[in-house]
Amino acid sequence: MAMHYPRRVSKIKKIRKHGFRARMKTKSGRKIINARRRIGRKLTSI
Repeated sequence: MAMHYPRRVSKIKKIRKHGFRARMKTKSGRKIINARRRIGRKLTSI
């Protein structure tokens, strides 16, 4: 039986779409970051 490997997503694409700077660009993104800060999450990489 063959192993199934998940799709490999480019690190650059991932960061550009879901990274810190991408979040800070939009109002709703900043809302997400503030919500995570309130919970007490580390914000090194999202």
